[in-house]
Order: sequence, then structure tokens, then C-alpha cells
Amino acid sequence: MTDTGSISDGFHTFDELYEFRLLYHAYAARAWLDAGYPVVRSWKHHDGQPCFGGGWFIVVAQLPTGQVSNHYRTGGWSLFGDVPEVETAPVWDGHNTADVARRLRTLLGGEGPASVSR
Repeated sequence: MTDTGSISDGFHTFDELYEFRLLYHAYAARAWLDAGYPVVRSWKHHDGQPCFGGGWFIVVAQLPTGQVSNHYRTGGWSLFGDVPEVETAPVWDGHNTADVARRLRTLLGGEGPASVSR
């Protein structure tokens, strides 16, 4: 079985990119809190079930453009130390990755699609 974390695009491995996502999200969550947007973290989804059966947590922000969230393994918990912990996460609004990208892009003021090509 291939270690998917070591797969690279020639510049970064999946493990590196997921670490960057974790760090950028932790930074964004603090900025969103400072801006007055609700952000919480929880070990459980809104239905009371542990995220992915345990060992994971979710961070949920309610932005003016809509809800955004990500899951992380236990090791990332302390990076979100300023984010309030709640017993269960807010009810998921059904967003998917495309919705999150659109909501973040809109919040940044750039409505159009962004290119990630080099």
C-alpha cells in the first residue's frame, strides 16, 4: 500500500499540504474570532457522535458568506486554543468543498474562480 502522505506534486507532499491547511486554518480561525465571527471546535458532530469515530475534531466558523468547517486529528487541537470548545458542533448546513471555496473567495472579495496551476 502506498503511503499517500508522501505523494508529491513535485513541490509538496500531501502531508505538507495538510499541515499547511491546518496552520492556515488555525490562523484564520483566530482572525475570524477577532473579527467577531462565531468559531467553535468540538470532538463531536451536531448529532453527538464522535468525529469519524474518535481521534478527530471539527472546527466550524459561521462567516457572513456561510458556514465553513474542517476536521483534524487530535494532534492539531492545541493550535486552535483560542477557539471555544463546545460539546457538539453546530448543525452542518450541507456545505461541500466547492461551497467552502466559494464562501471563502467571496469573503476575500474575489468572486471568480481561482487558478491553482503553476
